[in-house]
Amino acid sequence: MTMTSHLDIRNLTMAYSDVIIQKNLNFTVSHGEVFVIMGGSGCGKSTLLRHLVGLMEPSSGDVFVDGVNLWRVPLEERNQIVSRNGVLYQGGALWSSMTLGENIALPLNEYSNLNQKQVQEVISYKLSLVGLAGFEDYYPSEISGGMRKRAGLARAMALDPDILFFDEPSAGLDPVSSRLLDELILELRDSLGATVVIVSHELASIFTVADNSIFLDPDEKTIIAAGPPKELLKTSVDPRVKQFLTRTI
Repeated sequence: MTMTSHLDIRNLTMAYSDVIIQKNLNFTVSHGEVFVIMGGSGCGKSTLLRHLVGLMEPSSGDVFVDGVNLWRVPLEERNQIVSRNGVLYQGGALWSSMTLGENIALPLNEYSNLNQKQVQEVISYKLSLVGLAGFEDYYPSEISGGMRKRAGLARAMALDPDILFFDEPSAGLDPVSSRLLDELILELRDSLGATVVIVSHELASIFTVADNSIFLDPDEKTIIAAGPPKELLKTSVDPRVKQFLTRTI
């Protein structure tokens, strides 16, 4: 494990009961890197994300976070590690009955010792970072899909996470909103210094944001390519990888 490694995945096997989803996964994610997990539908991308954020225990293998084995430490320590993650789910996963401000306040009230004045200051600051200053009192149903994704990102950043995880952040967005979200992700990575891990099959986003990547194959049930996507496009001779990276949508 190198000193710059933020995540180090070793011999990871994912399974539901006796059904293996992916096996023998080995890769590292460096500090400050935008790392993309890519592959076709059903290959296990989102399942891998759940293993990395501490929601699912591997069938075998290890997940190291800054050198600490996530699934080999006491529950309390694992919860502390996981609390330093921020997660943006596909739909934004905002509570529809709460305003944007109330959604962002949830992790702050649960995991911080801030008073209500400080919570409100953080809410306003995080919304301003994603271009939603002044939207504290809006409900998710009152804003567009792209704005909901940005609000979900503001909530994911509420606790100043070390690692931001995104599950298909561009899903359901029009090309303009998707491009703006990509630009926002890069801006936040650069300004906050966070590591970013993204599950995606959207080529435009992959080529725009990714520093590094892995490609999961559903047939071999393992990684069949790894590296910067633009380099894989030039150098990979595997027809599955080529087809994925050159497809038209």
